[in-house]
Amino acid sequence: MNKKIRVLQLLDSLHAGGAEVLAVNIANALSNEGVESHLCVTRNEGPLKEYIEPAVQYLFLKRKKTVDIKVIKKLKNYIKKNNISIIHAHSTSYFLAICVKLMDRKLKVIWHNHTGNYVYLRGLKLFFLKACATHMNYIISVNEDLDFWSKTVLKNTKGSAVRNFPVFTNLQKDTKLFGKKGKKILCIAGYRKEKDHINLLKAFLVVLKKDARCTLHLIGKNYHDAYGKSIQKFIINEKLEDRVFQYDLCCDIKNILDQADIGVLSSDSEGLPISLLEYGLAKLPVVVTNVGDCAAVVTNKQVVVPPKRSDKLADAIVSLINDTVLREKVASELHAEVLNNYSRERSVKKIIEIYREVL
Repeated sequence: MNKKIRVLQLLDSLHAGGAEVLAVNIANALSNEGVESHLCVTRNEGPLKEYIEPAVQYLFLKRKKTVDIKVIKKLKNYIKKNNISIIHAHSTSYFLAICVKLMDRKLKVIWHNHTGNYVYLRGLKLFFLKACATHMNYIISVNEDLDFWSKTVLKNTKGSAVRNFPVFTNLQKDTKLFGKKGKKILCIAGYRKEKDHINLLKAFLVVLKKDARCTLHLIGKNYHDAYGKSIQKFIINEKLEDRVFQYDLCCDIKNILDQADIGVLSSDSEGLPISLLEYGLAKLPVVVTNVGDCAAVVTNKQVVVPPKRSDKLADAIVSLINDTVLREKVASELHAEVLNNYSRERSVKKIIEIYREVL
């Protein structure tokens, strides 16, 4: 390739969610592959900032409202000054990317759709996204179902599925999980409705009846909204304060995984959760709901359960608690799957190929 690629990852925050982690990992990886890598955060900085490598050029816009002319101009000027040819917009940041593209038609916009929940959009929100999609040069989806949705519903035929990949950047040991060794159940998921923590909490009540020594550990950003309050209310009403521990946002994920015994995801909607790949990389046995690409990653169907079925979720967790052979089998199979099929090298190579295609 003769022409140097200059690309800017665009995202709304640096909180440690799956999309944000992946965006930072992509920016870092590109800087090691001969790509001039930039990363722009629109609304909120966060703990992931310290993991951006020095070779990645960084911009923070301090955006406060949806349509902010000053922010749009600032981003446009930054792109012009640095001769950037591609905006790689993650999740909801696509709108700002499209605003800038409308001012510079030569600019290419790639939207990275991380969220399985988009397929449920209806009415004005879907109409707005479809309008924006007409200006997208390419849509990257985290699984084949989302890619199919983009082509059939958004009518954007330029796109493909690119697998997420896990990377442990923070090797500190800041967080200590409470509870008894061998009985620690872990869920890494931001407090968002589609993660369905209530489903997990209901299942955990059943688990406690089978083994009262178990503890549940919830890692993820708590937005202290109605959903976050509903989780807290459930824990208090069911008197689970000494069994369920909430840690909010944590970045020492490898340290946390090393202390856990079983990883769980109880979502009713997913794309391809980074936390599941992190469970696999850490060789942790898991129970997951059959949403998004979870069942494609977890090959042992004994631990893949229907969403919104707390009884089935509880049964699968109990089976792992009681059966050390099954636990080791699930962990080793998931570990091998992640190593073989969800590597950083494979995904970054595909992303660079997409950049070349749109240019």
